[in-house]
Amino acid sequence: MTYIIAISNEKGGVAKTTTTFSMGASLADMGKRVLLLDLDPQANLTLANGIEPNTTTKNSSQILLEGLAAKEAIIKTNVENLAIIPCNSRMSDAEHFLPVRINYQFILRDALQQAKLDNYEYIVMDCPPSMGAITINALTASNLLIIPTQAEYFSAYALRDMMVLIRRIRKETNPDLAYRILVTLLDQRNRTHRAIREQLQQTFGAGLFTSVIEIDTRLRESPIVGMPISQYRPKSRGSQQYHVLAEELIEYVRQQKDSQQTE
Repeated sequence: MTYIIAISNEKGGVAKTTTTFSMGASLADMGKRVLLLDLDPQANLTLANGIEPNTTTKNSSQILLEGLAAKEAIIKTNVENLAIIPCNSRMSDAEHFLPVRINYQFILRDALQQAKLDNYEYIVMDCPPSMGAITINALTASNLLIIPTQAEYFSAYALRDMMVLIRRIRKETNPDLAYRILVTLLDQRNRTHRAIREQLQQTFGAGLFTSVIEIDTRLRESPIVGMPISQYRPKSRGSQQYHVLAEELIEYVRQQKDSQQTE
């Protein structure tokens, strides 16, 4: 059974795309078959995989707006076990046109179900930094929402809006949506960062990943060269931390599946 993950935060600059790219590649390195799905009109995930967005003839915007079969838009990447459905700037039209459709919230969920992508163990979706129609589609289709956040006041404060959205999604379209918060761009030398991380731990408890992603300039370089950090600098701190995150995620998913089987 495919496990679907949305990576989203209303606030930008929290390493959302970096997490999608790096964690997805780490899962693939562990032998998991992974499909990345770029839903952000900025198409940074597409670019990070060495694909020019405007050259894609089939992409995620067509899945949402034109009913394109998801399988037709899949492109292999240079990483074994890792594929991507790219995006381009036309995705911005979805925010305007989706809400006028009946039951628009379910378009992506239905498209993924109809595509029968069972050969992929994980689908990881990079969402735009907003809580509009695209993100609502992604969360409605997902088993798990990962919320990257910096250990800084404004980033942590934005989690309040994300919690409101989660409650709304659970009530209206996806009652089984789970979430986990991931602390990113952490500076262990910064007293404020350490304090806010402790506050997040106290507030969210098990809702916070044990893994953290610290500041690493190699993580910024890797999308520029079109390679995930695990290939670009496999011994770097960022590569090792995303590997640990992927291991924690695999264990979390295993526990969830085990608990469902015993119910």
